[in-house]
Amino acid sequence: MGAAVFFGCTFIAFGPALALCLLTVAGDPLRVIILVAGAFFWLVSLLLASLVWFVSVHLSDREDERMQHGLLMFGAAVSVLLQEASRFAYFKLLKKADEGLVTISEDGQSPISIKQMAYVSGLSFGIVSGVFSVINILADSIGPGTVGIHGDSPHYFITSAFLTMALVLLHTFWGTIFFDACEKGHYWALALVVVSHLLTSGLTFLNPCYEASLIPIFAITLSMGVWAFFTAGGSLRSIVACLSCRRKDDNHVMVYSALRLPAED
Repeated sequence: MGAAVFFGCTFIAFGPALALCLLTVAGDPLRVIILVAGAFFWLVSLLLASLVWFVSVHLSDREDERMQHGLLMFGAAVSVLLQEASRFAYFKLLKKADEGLVTISEDGQSPISIKQMAYVSGLSFGIVSGVFSVINILADSIGPGTVGIHGDSPHYFITSAFLTMALVLLHTFWGTIFFDACEKGHYWALALVVVSHLLTSGLTFLNPCYEASLIPIFAITLSMGVWAFFTAGGSLRSIVACLSCRRKDDNHVMVYSALRLPAED
């Protein structure tokens, strides 16, 4: 039973991310490099947030439970702000790298667009964030023990898996929106990304009342996904074409019957 819970929750949490990596990232070496570098930037933000948490806990009264809970919320907010600051720093780095790629390119064009960089960097932030948030829970799911035997919710593992999946997708969407906002100077969009990230983090404090946290978080995920889709250049027409499996007509294709062979002498 423990193995079934472990593999089930693992594929729920990281199944979409694994599919996106295999289908859209793994085949391009440049995207793989951006994926790994993005994970490094997220780890730097985690290190800084850990230092803030370590110092604040040791300077506070550990016997005061209310203060410790307040410090936990403070640490979560600081972690979110540091993650978004790391995302901005990574955007600046990728912009510089893109300028260098254009300079050394033979045709004067970058081999990867800013939107593609935004997608891959967001995916990298989501994957490493999901791994650190759920890895201990997955380790405990193997057993021994039974969840809910003392009256707690028996849905702890599967709820954590779905929350992790939402977090991975949200970081992917946030990356797309964040980079586009930085590129176009839409500061209101940057503010909405940060606020939605803070709201998502704050909703997790409602656990173990999972209905109060899981439903709003998936509503935020859906809204951010729609926003990121249109930001990346999607449209209703492209959705209809995808669902109907129609391929866009190419007006530049030469009709074979129009070819004429040179007359023989």
